[in-house]
Amino acid sequence: MRAVTLGPDRREKTLETNVKAIELRELWRRYKSENDPRARERLVVAYSPLVKYVAGRTAAGLPPHVEEADLVSYGLVGLISAIERFDPSREIKFETYAITRIKGSIIDELRSIDWVPRSVRARAREIERANTKLEHRLQRTPTDEEMAAEMSLTVPEFHESLLAISHSSVAALDELWSVSDSSGDQVSLMDTIEDHNAPDPSRALDVGDLKDRIADSIASLPEREKLVIALYYYENLTLREIGEVLGVTESRISQLHTKAVLRLRGRVQDGSFI
Repeated sequence: MRAVTLGPDRREKTLETNVKAIELRELWRRYKSENDPRARERLVVAYSPLVKYVAGRTAAGLPPHVEEADLVSYGLVGLISAIERFDPSREIKFETYAITRIKGSIIDELRSIDWVPRSVRARAREIERANTKLEHRLQRTPTDEEMAAEMSLTVPEFHESLLAISHSSVAALDELWSVSDSSGDQVSLMDTIEDHNAPDPSRALDVGDLKDRIADSIASLPEREKLVIALYYYENLTLREIGEVLGVTESRISQLHTKAVLRLRGRVQDGSFI
C-alpha cells in the first residue's frame, strides 16, 4: 500500500490542531477538578467563535433593527452556562452541547424582549386556524389563493403577512407546542430527541409518538415547503442560500418557510395529519 505523505503546511496544521486539543483538555481538567477561574475564562475565550456563529445565523432571519452584537451578548450567557454544566466525561462533543444552549439563550432573550407586534402574532394565529380549517374541508394542503380567499385577503396581502410573520419566527420549530390530548402538556421539537437517561418511560413514549406525528406532517407538506424545511433545519442552509439553490428570492423562501412552520404547528396542536 502506498504511504500518504503530508506536505509541510498540512503537517503544521495537524500539529496545531493536536496542540490545541491537548490545551483544551488541560483547561477542562483544571476547571472541573480545581475550579480554576482562569481556566474558565480561557475556555470562554476559546469557544467564543461558537457564539458568533450562532448569532450570525440567527440574525439572518431577524429584522434589520436587531443588532447582531446584542445577539452575541445574549449568546455568551448561554456559552458560560454550557461551560459550567458540561461534563467532559460524557461521550458528547462540547460544541454540539454548547450550540444548543447558546441558541436557546438568544431565543429566550428575544422572546423576553417581545419585539414582535401583537398584530403580527394575531395574524399568525389566524393563518394557522385558516390552514387547519381548509385542510379539514379540502382534505389536502390549501393553495395560497385559497388561503387568501378564506382570510378575505388578496394574494399579495397574504404574502406580505407571511413575510412579516417570518421576522417573528425565531427558530419556530423550537417553540412550545401543545400536545393534542387531555394532558395539556407542551413540548418542543428538541424534546423529541431520544434521551437514554430519561427516567419516565411513559413520557418517552409520548415524545416518540409526537416525533412520529411531526415526521408524518412534514412528509405531507408540499414539495417546495418540505425542501425548505429540510435545507434549513437539516442541512443548516440560510434562507438566502436556499433561495440560491431554488432560484428564487430570499423573501420568497421566507414565505415558504413561514407557511410550512404554521402548517406544522397548526397540525400538531389540532392533532390531525393529512
